[in-house]
Amino acid sequence: QVQLVESGGGLVQAGGSLRLSCAASHRTFSTYAMGWFRQAPGKEREFVAAITWTGLSIYYSDSVKGRFTISRDSAKNTIYLQMNSLKPEDTALYYCASEARPGRTHRIIEEYDYWGQGTQVTVSS
Repeated sequence: QVQLVESGGGLVQAGGSLRLSCAASHRTFSTYAMGWFRQAPGKEREFVAAITWTGLSIYYSDSVKGRFTISRDSAKNTIYLQMNSLKPEDTALYYCASEARPGRTHRIIEEYDYWGQGTQVTVSS
């Protein structure tokens, strides 16, 4: 069982930046990719970004491409989400997730096996 703990959320003005972190309790041999999802009030959880554990493949949703950057520190079993040029529509609860099986797209909820509790990001206009 992998435990994921997110941190780094907060309140920021539009145009500002935040850096989210997600620390995994350990990396199992079968961790294929880790990702970030978000869920705004009244909306479904949506994909934000993902990175394979090798770091060779990175994926972004169209809504954050060019503004957000996902990265990982294998030695620390940690991934990061650097969020720049934040917009009010980025306001959501951000979740970290981990695959225990090889995902096909790395973009859909069903491909992820472990989830963190979430960290709130609020962007004021």
